[in-house]
Amino acid sequence: MKHLTTPIHDDDLSDIDVGDQITISGTIYTGRDAALPQLVNLIEKNEVPFDLKGAVIMHTAFSEAGIAPTTSNKEEIESTIPELSKSGVKIHIGKGMLSDETAQSLNENNSIFVITPPVAALLTSKVLEKKCVLFEHEGMEAMFELKVENIPGIVAIHRGKKI
Repeated sequence: MKHLTTPIHDDDLSDIDVGDQITISGTIYTGRDAALPQLVNLIEKNEVPFDLKGAVIMHTAFSEAGIAPTTSNKEEIESTIPELSKSGVKIHIGKGMLSDETAQSLNENNSIFVITPPVAALLTSKVLEKKCVLFEHEGMEAMFELKVENIPGIVAIHRGKKI
Protein backbone atom coordinates (compact mmCIF):
# COMPACT_ATOMS: atom_id res chain seq x y z
CA MET A 1 0.00 0.00 0.00
CA LYS A 2 1.37 3.39 -1.00
CA HIS A 3 0.35 6.49 0.94
CA LEU A 4 0.01 9.87 -0.80
CA THR A 5 -0.57 13.26 0.76
CA THR A 6 -1.83 16.31 -1.12
CA PRO A 7 -0.71 18.33 -2.92
CA ILE A 8 0.57 15.61 -5.25
CA HIS A 9 3.89 16.21 -7.03
CA ASP A 10 5.21 14.49 -10.16
CA ASP A 11 7.79 12.64 -8.03
CA ASP A 12 4.98 11.19 -5.90
CA LEU A 13 3.71 9.31 -8.97
CA SER A 14 7.09 8.06 -10.21
CA ASP A 15 7.06 4.76 -8.32
CA ILE A 16 3.34 4.03 -8.74
CA ASP A 17 2.08 1.48 -11.25
CA VAL A 18 -1.30 0.37 -12.57
CA GLY A 19 -2.84 -2.02 -10.06
CA ASP A 20 -1.13 -0.48 -7.02
CA GLN A 21 -3.27 0.06 -3.95
CA ILE A 22 -2.95 3.58 -2.55
CA THR A 23 -4.41 5.85 0.09
CA ILE A 24 -4.77 9.61 -0.21
CA SER A 25 -4.78 12.04 2.69
CA GLY A 26 -5.03 15.82 2.78
CA THR A 27 -7.29 18.11 0.76
CA ILE A 28 -9.35 16.75 -2.12
CA TYR A 29 -12.13 18.31 -4.15
CA THR A 30 -15.42 16.81 -5.26
CA GLY A 31 -17.07 17.34 -8.60
CA ARG A 32 -19.28 15.55 -11.06
CA ASP A 33 -21.69 16.20 -13.95
CA ALA A 34 -22.90 19.65 -12.88
CA ALA A 35 -19.71 21.10 -11.39
CA LEU A 36 -16.80 19.89 -13.51
CA PRO A 37 -17.83 21.56 -16.80
CA GLN A 38 -18.33 24.81 -14.85
CA LEU A 39 -14.87 24.40 -13.32
CA VAL A 40 -13.36 24.07 -16.81
CA ASN A 41 -15.13 27.33 -17.76
CA LEU A 42 -13.50 29.02 -14.75
CA ILE A 43 -10.11 27.64 -15.83
CA GLU A 44 -10.58 29.15 -19.29
CA LYS A 45 -11.34 32.53 -17.66
CA ASN A 46 -8.48 32.15 -15.15
CA GLU A 47 -11.01 32.50 -12.30
CA VAL A 48 -10.52 29.33 -10.22
CA PRO A 49 -10.43 30.49 -6.56
CA PHE A 50 -8.04 27.73 -5.43
CA ASP A 51 -4.86 26.15 -6.75
CA LEU A 52 -5.35 23.08 -8.94
CA LYS A 53 -1.63 22.29 -9.08
CA GLY A 54 -1.21 18.94 -7.37
CA ALA A 55 -4.95 18.64 -6.72
CA VAL A 56 -7.07 15.53 -6.36
CA ILE A 57 -10.66 15.53 -7.63
CA MET A 58 -13.12 12.80 -6.70
CA HIS A 59 -16.03 12.29 -9.09
CA THR A 60 -18.79 12.42 -6.49
CA ALA A 61 -21.51 14.56 -5.02
CA PHE A 62 -21.63 15.21 -1.28
CA SER A 63 -24.89 14.63 0.54
CA GLU A 64 -25.86 13.79 4.10
CA ALA A 65 -25.66 10.15 2.99
CA GLY A 66 -21.97 10.72 2.28
CA ILE A 67 -19.72 10.25 -0.73
CA ALA A 68 -19.32 7.48 -3.27
CA PRO A 69 -17.80 7.69 -6.76
CA THR A 70 -19.97 8.27 -9.78
CA THR A 71 -19.24 6.84 -13.21
CA SER A 72 -16.31 8.81 -14.61
CA ASN A 73 -16.91 8.03 -18.29
CA LYS A 74 -20.06 10.14 -18.45
CA GLU A 75 -19.48 12.77 -21.16
CA GLU A 76 -19.86 15.68 -18.71
CA ILE A 77 -17.09 14.24 -16.52
CA GLU A 78 -14.67 12.49 -18.88
CA SER A 79 -14.58 15.46 -21.25
CA THR A 80 -13.19 17.63 -18.42
CA ILE A 81 -10.33 15.32 -17.44
CA PRO A 82 -7.83 16.48 -20.12
CA GLU A 83 -8.24 20.18 -19.24
CA LEU A 84 -8.20 19.53 -15.50
CA SER A 85 -5.02 17.44 -15.85
CA LYS A 86 -3.40 20.12 -17.99
CA SER A 87 -4.30 22.63 -15.25
CA GLY A 88 -2.49 20.63 -12.58
CA VAL A 89 -4.92 18.02 -11.25
CA LYS A 90 -2.77 14.95 -10.59
CA ILE A 91 -5.33 12.39 -9.43
CA HIS A 92 -8.88 11.83 -10.66
CA ILE A 93 -10.87 9.40 -8.46
CA GLY A 94 -13.98 7.67 -9.76
CA LYS A 95 -15.21 4.45 -11.23
CA GLY A 96 -15.65 2.95 -14.67
CA MET A 97 -13.55 2.68 -17.82
CA LEU A 98 -12.10 5.74 -19.54
CA SER A 99 -11.30 6.07 -23.24
CA ASP A 100 -7.85 5.57 -24.74
CA GLU A 101 -7.81 9.30 -25.61
CA THR A 102 -8.39 10.24 -21.98
CA ALA A 103 -5.69 7.78 -20.86
CA GLN A 104 -3.30 9.47 -23.31
CA SER A 105 -4.12 12.94 -21.97
CA LEU A 106 -3.51 11.70 -18.42
CA ASN A 107 -0.15 10.36 -19.57
CA GLU A 108 0.79 13.62 -21.29
CA ASN A 109 0.14 15.52 -18.04
CA ASN A 110 1.59 12.92 -15.63
CA SER A 111 -1.81 12.49 -14.00
CA ILE A 112 -3.50 9.27 -12.94
CA PHE A 113 -6.99 7.80 -12.66
CA VAL A 114 -7.78 5.93 -9.47
CA ILE A 115 -10.82 3.75 -8.88
CA THR A 116 -12.26 3.47 -5.42
CA PRO A 117 -14.93 1.22 -3.98
CA PRO A 118 -18.45 2.67 -4.23
CA VAL A 119 -18.99 2.11 -0.51
CA ALA A 120 -20.38 5.34 0.89
CA ALA A 121 -20.01 4.40 4.56
CA LEU A 122 -16.32 3.51 4.17
CA LEU A 123 -15.43 6.58 2.11
CA THR A 124 -17.46 8.99 4.24
CA SER A 125 -15.72 7.73 7.37
CA LYS A 126 -12.46 9.07 5.87
CA VAL A 127 -13.79 12.66 5.62
CA LEU A 128 -12.59 14.86 8.48
CA GLU A 129 -13.98 18.23 7.27
CA LYS A 130 -16.04 19.55 4.38
CA LYS A 131 -16.63 23.02 2.94
CA CYS A 132 -18.51 24.10 -0.19
CA VAL A 133 -16.06 26.03 -2.39
CA LEU A 134 -17.88 26.49 -5.72
CA PHE A 135 -21.29 26.26 -7.36
CA GLU A 136 -23.38 26.17 -4.15
CA HIS A 137 -26.50 26.56 -6.32
CA GLU A 138 -25.91 22.97 -7.53
CA GLY A 139 -26.78 21.57 -4.09
CA MET A 140 -25.09 18.25 -3.40
CA GLU A 141 -23.40 18.45 -6.83
CA ALA A 142 -21.57 21.64 -5.82
CA MET A 143 -17.80 21.44 -5.48
CA PHE A 144 -16.66 20.68 -1.95
CA GLU A 145 -13.22 20.84 -0.43
CA LEU A 146 -12.73 17.84 1.82
CA LYS A 147 -10.05 17.13 4.39
CA VAL A 148 -9.61 13.37 4.23
CA GLU A 149 -7.49 10.68 5.77
CA ASN A 150 -6.61 7.50 3.89
CA ILE A 151 -9.14 7.47 1.04
CA PRO A 152 -8.46 4.04 -0.51
CA GLY A 153 -8.08 3.37 -4.20
CA ILE A 154 -6.44 1.32 -6.92
CA VAL A 155 -4.45 2.97 -9.71
CA ALA A 156 -6.45 2.21 -12.86
CA ILE A 157 -4.65 4.38 -15.45
CA HIS A 158 -1.04 5.55 -15.38
CA ARG A 159 1.60 6.12 -18.08
CA GLY A 160 -0.92 5.26 -20.80
CA LYS A 161 -1.63 1.79 -19.31
CA LYS A 162 -5.03 0.69 -18.03
CA ILE A 163 -5.94 -1.85 -15.40
